Amino acid sequence: MVVWDYLFILYFILVILTVIKIIFDTQDQVKALFYIFITVVFPVFGILIYFSFGINYRKNKMFSKKIFADTKLQAEVAEKIRESIAIKGDEDDKTLIKYYNLIRFQANADMAPLTQNSVTLLNNGEAFFPELLASIETARHHIHVEFYIWEDDKIGNRLKALLIKKANEGVTVRVIYDDFGASGIKHRIRRELHEGGVEIYPFYKIRLIMLANRLNYRDHRKIVVIDGKTGFTGGINVSDKYINGPEEKKGKIKYWRDTGIKIVGPAVNSLQRNFIANWNFCSGTRIPIEESLFPIALSAGKYGDDYMQIIASGPDSDFPYILYSCTSAIYNAKRSVYITTPYFIPHENIMAAIIKAALSGIDCRIILPGISDSAFVNAATKSFVAELLKAGVRVYFYQKGFVHSKTMTVDEDLSIIGTANMDNRSFELNFEINSVIYSPALTRQLIDVFDSDLLDSTEVQWDEWSNRFIGRKFLNKIARLFSPLL
Repeated sequence: MVVWDYLFILYFILVILTVIKIIFDTQDQVKALFYIFITVVFPVFGILIYFSFGINYRKNKMFSKKIFADTKLQAEVAEKIRESIAIKGDEDDKTLIKYYNLIRFQANADMAPLTQNSVTLLNNGEAFFPELLASIETARHHIHVEFYIWEDDKIGNRLKALLIKKANEGVTVRVIYDDFGASGIKHRIRRELHEGGVEIYPFYKIRLIMLANRLNYRDHRKIVVIDGKTGFTGGINVSDKYINGPEEKKGKIKYWRDTGIKIVGPAVNSLQRNFIANWNFCSGTRIPIEESLFPIALSAGKYGDDYMQIIASGPDSDFPYILYSCTSAIYNAKRSVYITTPYFIPHENIMAAIIKAALSGIDCRIILPGISDSAFVNAATKSFVAELLKAGVRVYFYQKGFVHSKTMTVDEDLSIIGTANMDNRSFELNFEINSVIYSPALTRQLIDVFDSDLLDSTEVQWDEWSNRFIGRKFLNKIARLFSPLL
């Protein structure tokens, strides 16, 4: 036998072992078949793709140091949060009774207690950033900032300058950025923040030797906590493109539609806990758990009428809590489910829940991008439209610009606003955080915004969609095959 024969035998054994590993480790059948296919059909390349993108790192505890640290943090913070919550919920509140199982599940998942808060809806960057900057200006003790994207542009530099100013005033300022998403600040802005007294770390530093899987696990959360009393979250990143105004934007997308929220109340404790857990992991230091980090006590006054829970998940959580949260919310629907998402490559559980709701006569509507920042992802998204239409789901393509908002309303009393898209990446791979708000008043506001967005959208009609050119249908299906990588 020549050398090539031995190499072929070794490679054949490697393929067999890889296939066995895929079968044992990959619970999703579609993903398993996809990775088996590319492993067998594409020599070497397919195996590299699987080990870069396909391994179940939640099961293998890739973030074991973080998990261990979070467990210790849980014990310390739990008592602080319990002390700050005097109200568990009005037992006679019909909304809370209706969503009892969802509330109970989320209370057990990642420590998400039910609390009363004041929640302000902030549509687009032009509403979000003035409120954010004004709140940061009031900080007296600490400012915690965590963003996926932070660009070296006007708003990026305004935020930088304000954080340095507050640090010089004696306020403790800590910043976490995603090493991939916020690559634009890794040089000048990061250096200036550090030199200005701001503590700043990348969440998961990209190293060449582990480039693929480090790119695969992203800190997609957007969290700002000010003095432990005020919080911001939602889908908006630090970038001029999220601000719509008279100035002409570069590129094909001239208008960005997104949603953020400002929270005042005990739910900020949950944002704080998630930030501290991430900080302890990425910085290698440990923030001491002090009263000043969790100052809110409901006994000192009522902050608002919006009951809410903060739910987080990622490779460091034992289960995909956000996936289960969204699925449970849809199954609770009695009248309507309205979803807005920029990326719709849903887990089969979400797809089943939406279709079942529509077949039950519930008014299900989904707004998707008509103009997208990713042609390939948008092509995969379109492969699901026919199934939705056939079940009676009304699908709309947003035309005014790019819709980046990640929201859902159920009936007229539940809103979900967060960082997670309706795709497998958000449910399985990224570090995400959602706000689940049990508030008829806020939900009515969000439905009004949804109705306004419908005016800037075109509804997809079954006859027109089913008669599309077969080549387009084929390309959509091909893109869908690669959904495990998207």
